[in-house]
Amino acid sequence: MFRFTKPRNVPGAEDALPGRDTPLPVPDRHHVLDAPLAPPFPDGLSDIVFGLGCFWGAERVFWQLPGVYTTAVGYAGGHTPNPTYEEVCSGMTGHTEVVRVVWDPRRLALEALLATFWESHDPTQGMRQGNDVGTQYRSGIYTHDDDQARQAAESQDVYQQALTASGRGAITTEIVPAPTFYFAEDDHQQYLAKVPGGYCGMGGTGIPWPQAS
Repeated sequence: MFRFTKPRNVPGAEDALPGRDTPLPVPDRHHVLDAPLAPPFPDGLSDIVFGLGCFWGAERVFWQLPGVYTTAVGYAGGHTPNPTYEEVCSGMTGHTEVVRVVWDPRRLALEALLATFWESHDPTQGMRQGNDVGTQYRSGIYTHDDDQARQAAESQDVYQQALTASGRGAITTEIVPAPTFYFAEDDHQQYLAKVPGGYCGMGGTGIPWPQAS
């Protein structure tokens, strides 16, 4: 991913890049799951948005879960409309790299998605994940209803207890109602399926989800 001098704090709306009115093109089908990336989706499915560092590896973690219908990478939590990857990496849009996960709750519980989220990255690092430094790598859960928000907050409490018991610091993950999700460019969608040897900076704490055993 890009590494250069950039802000360590999310810019205000008045300082953010202007962006554009026209959305970036969205591929018709998921490269792995052969499902649509954009709605409408079949009845009975739910969706949630996660930010856990570089979205290339993060997306792969979720598309591999049984019960996930489709995934897409994009940008959320900032000010710039329809940003490009380069703009997000500049730190001047306010967005973080995210994965939208659409899943069938009859086959896969939200708790399993949340457990995967917590285990797959280090949620205590603030504006970074490992060597990837910048506001676009911050940790976040972006929810669509009160039940998702409640389960996300409860899962944070559970995982914080496990982290504290292992001598780790405080979780810095933001849990907020889902802002606008902007699709990333086509070449970023399912990147590690298209480029199997591509960069992946994913790395968890090694502390398992307490309720997994």
